[in-house]
Amino acid sequence: MRTFNVIVERDPDTGTFVGSVPGWPGAHSQGETLDELQANIREVIAMLLEDGDPKLESEFVGLQTIRVA
Repeated sequence: MRTFNVIVERDPDTGTFVGSVPGWPGAHSQGETLDELQANIREVIAMLLEDGDPKLESEFVGLQTIRVA
């Protein structure tokens, strides 16, 4: 079993959740709910893995919260 980080954002106009795997072009999907997004992105990742291991263009490190006065 493989594990991938997924960045999740919500489109402010539609409310749709959008997910993408950092550094992996094509590894993205969307859903009306978080559960739907999770199922959709899992399906996309599984489909992409059928072509072999991904060559990631970058490595996910983490998130930071920055305060600006």
